[in-house]
Amino acid sequence: MADHDDALARATLLAQAFVRHEAGFAQLTTIDGRGYPVTRTMTAFLLDGWEVATVQRRAHRRIGQWRQRPQTEVLWVGTPRQGATNENPHVFDLGMLPPRVVSVRGDAEVMPEEWTEEVYRREATAQRARGHTRAPLRTPSQVAAELTGVRIRPFRVRLEGFGDGAQSFTFDPQQQGDI
Repeated sequence: MADHDDALARATLLAQAFVRHEAGFAQLTTIDGRGYPVTRTMTAFLLDGWEVATVQRRAHRRIGQWRQRPQTEVLWVGTPRQGATNENPHVFDLGMLPPRVVSVRGDAEVMPEEWTEEVYRREATAQRARGHTRAPLRTPSQVAAELTGVRIRPFRVRLEGFGDGAQSFTFDPQQQGDI
């Protein structure tokens, strides 16, 4: 068990660094009014404890979808990590390495204006500090009028491509402690 816990701790650190510094956009899935998944590429920010924050334009249908059905999945997908192997494919040999994937499944909660402003300001400031200045900079009143913040509270996390070989990890982050 200690080996598994150590491997999960290493994979967690690698996965969190991947999401925060390399992955960029996420694929976020909501459930539409007919019960079907709808996936979009968007910005989503990984918080402590595997929570996810996103700030969206208020006009998007996904805001209503979250209010009706909060079940959500957020995926970050990227190239295989350096040194990855796929020596024993389970069913088919595609002749390539599997990508890195971080999946957070949970329930979305539409947040109050203060939370939205805080997340918007923090992330806009960070992006501008990196030289990413093409998005409009909104005033607090514009944020309140135009944007909606959503926090996704995780119940299941899956990490692929961060362990040895085909090793993957699926866990409930509420049971993880400080990992």
